[in-house]
Amino acid sequence: MADKKIIAVVGATGTQGGALVRAILSEPYGPFTVRALTRDVNSEKAQELKKLGAEVVAADIDNLNSLKLAFHGVYGVYCVTFYWEHCMPEREMAQAAAMAQAAKNAGATHVIWSTLEDTRKLVPLKDTRLPTIMGKYKVPHFDGKGASNDAFRQIGLPTSYLLASFYWENLIYMQMGPKKQADGTLVFALPLGDKRLPGIAAEDIGKCAFGVFKRGVQFVGKTVGIAGEHLTGMQMAAAMTRTLRQKVVYKHIPFEEYRALDFPAAQDLTNMFQFQHDFEVEFCAARNVELSRSLNPSLLSFDGWLLKYKDGLQLA
Repeated sequence: MADKKIIAVVGATGTQGGALVRAILSEPYGPFTVRALTRDVNSEKAQELKKLGAEVVAADIDNLNSLKLAFHGVYGVYCVTFYWEHCMPEREMAQAAAMAQAAKNAGATHVIWSTLEDTRKLVPLKDTRLPTIMGKYKVPHFDGKGASNDAFRQIGLPTSYLLASFYWENLIYMQMGPKKQADGTLVFALPLGDKRLPGIAAEDIGKCAFGVFKRGVQFVGKTVGIAGEHLTGMQMAAAMTRTLRQKVVYKHIPFEEYRALDFPAAQDLTNMFQFQHDFEVEFCAARNVELSRSLNPSLLSFDGWLLKYKDGLQLA
């Protein structure tokens, strides 16, 4: 164990971090070991990771000294932020900067920063196609991450920039899946138009990230976009029809209608879907399915994900 390279994983009990921790632990005879970072080492999820063999360590990404201690002696660091916990891009950017500084202080050989596009590079604030949010953002949960790339780049950290895709788990946990109508019809409704949406199983994000770490310096300084498939709403509905053995119909929700829905992130998510719609070619091109499969040979297709998780879809 002493000669293994330590990868510190921020947010180890979260979606991305947890998937990466499990991927590393799945190769007990490989060159890596994992340090799972979490705020609460006594939580049920943290204890589960400990039972699997992870070193579980307390860390606070709002505290630079906490991160420096947690990153001590590491080979690699997986950096991710949790926008939906606070919905403050400035706080997210401060957390990214702290992680970058701590990784630099630790002399990390390879850092992965889980990022997204800064949409303002394609849709400036003065562009009225997307409403400006908070006075400075178009898609806040994208823009803060994209703007934080410089925090890693400017201090010369050996960083790979990981672009994930729409989690298919959103169909379950954010209740975006098909809904049964009064007449019994199952309708899958999202503001996607007829454009393709890159999607991925959450577990595969961690597996792909592990693949990037295993490639070493090959992806340092590079952006690595991952996806399981690029599918239209109609194609997703067709896949659900096959798996559920019930007809699922796709319905496009106009952007303004979705934006007006009564939930806290409506504007942010609508702008996200509209950005992905309006810049479909660029957004899909940035997320390479074949590269993802080379990093993670067990990469799930949407059909494969549905077979595994169909029971979680809320159809009532």
